[in-house]
Amino acid sequence: MSARRSSSGHRYPRSARLSETLREVIAEELVKIDDERLAFVTITAIDVDNELNRAYVYFDHLEGEDSDAELLEVLEQHRRRIQSSINKQMRTKKTPVLVFRPDDVIRAAERIEGIIRADRDERAARPE
Repeated sequence: MSARRSSSGHRYPRSARLSETLREVIAEELVKIDDERLAFVTITAIDVDNELNRAYVYFDHLEGEDSDAELLEVLEQHRRRIQSSINKQMRTKKTPVLVFRPDDVIRAAERIEGIIRADRDERAARPE
């Protein structure tokens, strides 16, 4: 059975297209904002709710989990500017409100990778 295509010719739902567009616009806007605290922030994923009311913006950065609270405050300070940029660049009747969250999935994967690497190194160091 073939996948259904929407009238726009895309094979994925509107919310997925919107998420990708939002990710690009937000990442571009973070580069434009002159705030050194945002220098190493990466937008990793965006989940838009079904009603397109909220977009959960997941991010990662080099500072580590200890600086999440501060970075959330910085992102919230710039949220209106980012939201305004989205409103100007997107051709939608309504744009979702941005909610920023640290990307715990990436961090969990990094922790698992570290555990596996440590185990591998430990096994390699054991005499046979």
